[in-house]
Amino acid sequence: MTRVPRSLAYKLKRQLNSLLLKSFFEKGAAAWRALPTSQPERNGVTRIVDVPYRPGGKREHLLDVYRPIDSAGAPMPAVLYIHGGSFRILSKDSHFMMAMAFARAGYVVFNINYRLSPQNAFPSALEDAADAYRWVVENGPRWGADLSRLVIAGESAGGNLALALAVMCTYERSEPYARRVFQLGIVPRALVAMCGLLQVSDPSRPRAQPLTPFLLDRIEAAAEAYLGEDTAASAERAFADPIVLLERSKPARPFPATFASVGTLDPLMDDTLRLGDRLRALDVTTETQTHRGERHAFQALVFRPLVKKHWADLLAFVARALD
Repeated sequence: MTRVPRSLAYKLKRQLNSLLLKSFFEKGAAAWRALPTSQPERNGVTRIVDVPYRPGGKREHLLDVYRPIDSAGAPMPAVLYIHGGSFRILSKDSHFMMAMAFARAGYVVFNINYRLSPQNAFPSALEDAADAYRWVVENGPRWGADLSRLVIAGESAGGNLALALAVMCTYERSEPYARRVFQLGIVPRALVAMCGLLQVSDPSRPRAQPLTPFLLDRIEAAAEAYLGEDTAASAERAFADPIVLLERSKPARPFPATFASVGTLDPLMDDTLRLGDRLRALDVTTETQTHRGERHAFQALVFRPLVKKHWADLLAFVARALD
């Protein structure tokens, strides 16, 4: 079916919606970060900001390091965290609470920025995530990271990139960025994919949970910003759909133990359920949680009792995977 080109007014409306969402989340995160109880030192954590993981010094290629203050120089389990935001908005700064949750539990965390769409379309974000992973493998031990206890984590679009990295580590692929990751020979012990957008192509495909026109438009907007107006699946853009790569073949190396969670009111719930089903078929240690009545990215609201329980379950699963 031929897609009708988007009008300029339609594109401007989508751009305005994206800017409004960006402003809402960033202002909320900034207010939260300013609270005394959110300060790293109050939580036994030290934060080193704006470490470049790629030459050039661009903001898109910086990461923050979170470390437990009382680590005493001993090697620590490590997390590479990749923020969400539909591939279009947000940053490591808006997702400080996710990094803090891991650091409070004894992990050294590398919380990254990456290039955003539509200014930088596929595969820019993937290339950056791959470069950040390589940087962690090559430089993480200087920050106290124990590479034998490495975790990749992300939510929403970050869940897509986290799963894609796990596939790069365990499948031999021809894409240059994937080949470089595979050749490192370091496979994470655990993967955390929260409310992941795991198949970007064909956003209007049928789903078990029908979408409202507004939610479908939001998902289509993310897909078109990332892939262009032609959002059909293609071999050249296979890594936009890491769940499909996982479903089509078996990995060459053992796949990391995986914790995946989603709310039942999340329009992306199908993707998380597909991930759990496929990993169980591959005999991968997997825990998939669905939380009744919860919406997209509820995992970021770490002050809520339900979310505290979710994080306790997540951290317990990862600890078992690393043991």
